[in-house]
Parts: sequence; structure tokens; C-alpha cells
Amino acid sequence: MQIDTYKSGFVAIIGRPNVGKSTFVNKMVGKKVAITSNKPQTTRNRILGIVTTEQAQIAFTDTPGIHKAQTELGRRMVQASYDATYGVDCILFMTTPVKQVLHGDEIILENLKKSKLPVFLVINKVDQLKRFKDIDLTIALYKDLYPFAGVYPVSVLEDKNLDHLMEDILKVLPFGPKYYPEEMASDHSIRFLMAEAIREKILYLTKEEIPHSIAVVVDLIKDSTTENYKDVYATIYVERDSQKKIIIGKNGEMIKQIKEKSIGDLKKLLESKLHLELWVKVKKDWKDRPNDLNALGYSKENF
Repeated sequence: MQIDTYKSGFVAIIGRPNVGKSTFVNKMVGKKVAITSNKPQTTRNRILGIVTTEQAQIAFTDTPGIHKAQTELGRRMVQASYDATYGVDCILFMTTPVKQVLHGDEIILENLKKSKLPVFLVINKVDQLKRFKDIDLTIALYKDLYPFAGVYPVSVLEDKNLDHLMEDILKVLPFGPKYYPEEMASDHSIRFLMAEAIREKILYLTKEEIPHSIAVVVDLIKDSTTENYKDVYATIYVERDSQKKIIIGKNGEMIKQIKEKSIGDLKKLLESKLHLELWVKVKKDWKDRPNDLNALGYSKENF
């Protein structure tokens, strides 16, 4: 590999919740490194998705959606998103087609004005437009707010215009070495990815306050007494006794569903068959307690 011809660098993706940042990273990497759901604030930590080709290595940083934080967890998530824009080579500001600029996007762009990096406007979900030319309104609105280095209407779901975006990202990246091994797709541990996979299934199966009130920790992975199996032990934390009852469900039906839907993803991550044991514990108001946040993997250093 010639460093004077090989490109490598870091790209941060920033935006409000549910614009498709995690789905984009998964699409670029070609495998699932970040969980997705239709629930706001699904992404809680910065997730690095690494794309390695013969020409370049790009480390995409998926960030929590920027929102009006109501808890200490929320404040840490928002800070993590802004922190992710430092030390990178390019920023993708992601939004969706709108008829008027959302206030949350205005705040994000105002903060980005402090950066001297190239910022690309990526308008995702154009497949939802009745007429593609309707995107012109969104483009005009956002170009009035920020001097973007490029504008890219895309559909991650339908793989529209992503090649054009990747080509222009490569143009702004510096020449350099590979920072990560070729086979590496994420910088997070297997335990973290497994905990996220379980949390994703809970997001899918529950509603109201439950998705925002859970945390998952994989406590132990060990070889099973059964040949070619592993035993996985994980704990689901909630804030209230009433939430614990919902997660367990009537006659244990909900926890059974969570377990069944999680096992497939966990098998892929471990590349092994497994037995999964789930417990549910109450940590009252853990989202506002710094010590609990640190214990559950949401310390400021871990974001």
C-alpha cells in the first residue's frame, strides 16, 4: 500500500433523531454495526463504522440524535454528538425533506459554524417524496443557513445517490495509512454490540416510556457444557417496578419474545450457537444518576 496514493480519514455524521444516520453507517459498512428503530434517541453512543477498500479506509462516526435533553443521559448524548465533530476530516449534516427548517436543525448548524471542516448537506429519505423536484425547497432552505461544501439528496433505503456522496467524501480525505485492520468493522467490543442487539429488540417490542428507560449489560459469556454452544448472561435495567413488569410480561411472554428475537443477532456476532439468560433489574432514575450511568456504560469517556 502506497501512503501517497491511499486515502484514509474520519467522517462524522450529525443530525436530529430519526433522520437515518445509523442506517446510513450500516449501509456503508455493509453489515450491521449500529442498531436502528423508529424510536427517537435509539443511538446513545458514538459508533464507529469502518469501510476499507483497495483505495481508501473511511471511519464513519454515527452519533446520537441531537435533541433537547431532559436527563443527564440526554445531555451526555448531545455532548457526544458535538464532540464527534472534532478531529475528523469531514462532517455530514443529515436531515430529511422538509417544507420549513426545523428548529433543532438550526441549532445544530449554528454550532457547526465554529468548524472549518467541509460540511456536506445530506438529505435522506427522498424516496418518501411524491415528486423528486420537491427536494428543491429543502435544498434552498438549508443553503440559506450554511455554506455547505456539497448537497446530496439520497435515499439510504433505496441506495440512491450514495455513490456520488462517497466519491466526494474521498476527494476531501487526506492521503494516509490504514488506521484499522481490514477485517475490523467497528471499534466497539462484542459485548457492547450484543447488548445493543438486545436493546434493539426491546425498542421494537415496547412503546411509551419503556424504550427510553432501559439499559442492557452483557454480564458474562462463557463456553457451555453443551458442545459448540456458549452461555450468555445479560441484565436489562429499568427505572421503575412497573416497567420491570412490562418487560417480563404476563406469564413471562414479553421477556420470552425479547430472548427469541435477540438470539439470531447474537449468534451472528459470536459466530456460535448459544443459550441466552436474561434478568430484569430496577435502578431507580438511572438516567439522571452519574454513578449508574458510568456503571451501565454511559460514562463520558465511553461515549
